Amino acid sequence: MERVPELYVQCDTRRPPVRLSRSHPCSQNAPCFSAPLPSPLPSQLLVFGMGDWSGLSADGKVIVTLEGGAKMYTLGTLSEESRCFIWECGLTNDAHPSFEEGELRIHMEIQGQTGGKYTGLKQERGKRKRMQEEQENVCPNSRHLNGTTQQKNANKSGSSKVITSVKGTAGPTGRWGHALCPIDSKTVILVGGQGTRMQFCKDSMWKLNTEEDTWSPAEALADGPSPEARTGHTAVFDPESQRIYVFGGSKNKKWFNDVHILDTETWKWSSVEARGKVPPLSYHSCSLFRGEMFVFGGVFPRPNPEPDGCSDSLYIFDPEHEIWYQPIIFGEKPSARSGHSACLMRRELYIFGGWDTPVCFNDLYLLDLGLMEFSPVKVNGCSPSPRCWHSAAPVSDTHFLTHGGYDGNLALSDTHVFNTVTKTWTSLVHSSLPRLPRAGHSMLPLPRAKEDKNSKGTPQDLLIFGGGDNEGHFYSDTVRLHLADLLVL
Repeated sequence: MERVPELYVQCDTRRPPVRLSRSHPCSQNAPCFSAPLPSPLPSQLLVFGMGDWSGLSADGKVIVTLEGGAKMYTLGTLSEESRCFIWECGLTNDAHPSFEEGELRIHMEIQGQTGGKYTGLKQERGKRKRMQEEQENVCPNSRHLNGTTQQKNANKSGSSKVITSVKGTAGPTGRWGHALCPIDSKTVILVGGQGTRMQFCKDSMWKLNTEEDTWSPAEALADGPSPEARTGHTAVFDPESQRIYVFGGSKNKKWFNDVHILDTETWKWSSVEARGKVPPLSYHSCSLFRGEMFVFGGVFPRPNPEPDGCSDSLYIFDPEHEIWYQPIIFGEKPSARSGHSACLMRRELYIFGGWDTPVCFNDLYLLDLGLMEFSPVKVNGCSPSPRCWHSAAPVSDTHFLTHGGYDGNLALSDTHVFNTVTKTWTSLVHSSLPRLPRAGHSMLPLPRAKEDKNSKGTPQDLLIFGGGDNEGHFYSDTVRLHLADLLVL
């Protein structure tokens, strides 16, 4: 494993620092890292490195430069003895760098590396090549292996249950990028996803009976054509109309902005010829509020030679009038991203993490759906590390939970709880939680039965299904967690 420090830049004390990502080799094939900077250029930058410096020679150092267009400006150097510095306008005799409007990037080149041959760039080039060929964000699985993996030994103890099969069927195949939504206290519907060798799942639709803990194929029950195979789509259930709305997603070079409806009373599919405009989106978030779908972010196709771009827009779909529209938004909205999570807490929508290649985020934003106002959440203490393709779910009126994800290099297995009252993150460790790293999975709270007098509007159990581990494996396990044993709220 390559021994190099983790490199960061902080542009704004109100936001977490940004970790630099590996880029093309610099001079003499030296390892090089970079990250975008806001424009106009901040008056002050905090640059620092953390972690393992043992891979550098005694005179090894990190050269930090600022680039914009064809111009380059040296900000300073980092070393094992001097692991951070603050660059500020006017503190040196050098003139303040002047750049034309456009993208600014900070670059860091490691000189004097002794920690062995670097192999990560080849892997990253392979990932980028696949992404360009697929014309979409794909599952962060760097190797394509045969078969799927069930989490047989991940929950040896603790208050959880692993649902792996049903009578007469093996259950859903391993997958990621699917959509999972509950339609009542005892039924959950699974739609779509990708599995082994990035093939789209042929067994795309399943129904889980949460009372009997059994999976059964649901495609045979539906009347009419179901949505075309896809990944990165969303599915939400409207309890008033008893309908599931499936939106967006992508399939190789094909992108979708269609809306499909499954009526769970008649079990019939229908498609919507909606008015208004919404771009094809994948890996977006979708939340149902007062009967309307709120879609934020996501990745969308752009013609070559431009890479696929991420969205920072909010679109609303009104099912009653079958129309898309964009509301007037106030406040400071999040930067463009995909693969983020969105948790609806009463009328507050919390958006966490995501990525816009090559940067992963760990910032948290709040959208007040009553005022239609975005604001960054000032978190007390430390936040989880940057990630995308994680899962998140409300666990009470004041708390939501996140699990796993992908940090740009590895799949993650950690779990965190956010308190919306104290604005604090808490790391959660429990024997019943899945231990294997996974990304692109689903996690949702199971609603209590209507006749449950002790419900108090809070879920009783949490369901986790599927995902991938960044090593070519896809999970088909279904883990059911008892919240009372996990959390003390």
